[in-house]
Amino acid sequence: QVQLVESGGGSVQTGGSLRVSCAASGRAFNNLGMGWFRQAPGKEREFVAAISWTSGRTYYADSVKGRFTISRDNAKNTVYLQMNSLKPEDTAVYYCAADYRGLGSPASYDYAYWGQGTQLTVSS
Repeated sequence: QVQLVESGGGSVQTGGSLRVSCAASGRAFNNLGMGWFRQAPGKEREFVAAISWTSGRTYYADSVKGRFTISRDNAKNTVYLQMNSLKPEDTAVYYCAADYRGLGSPASYDYAYWGQGTQLTVSS
């Protein structure tokens, strides 16, 4: 099994930046595709970004392209999401997810493991 722990959330003003992190344990980071999803109160979970094991492929939701960047440090078993130019509509709980196939994917059903989430609040 894989355990995922998100950190780095907080409160930011509109236009600000924040980086959230996800640390994996319980299994080697090797071959894990990683993704970020988010869920706002009363709304469905939505895809944000994903990255393959080799970092050769990345995927972004249209709503965050040009503002968010996903990256990973395999030596540290950690994936990051750098969020810039934040907007109130970015407010949500951000979840890290992992799949052992290693490809990364925008589809939530492709992910077998999930973290507990970290809260981001963007004020006007």
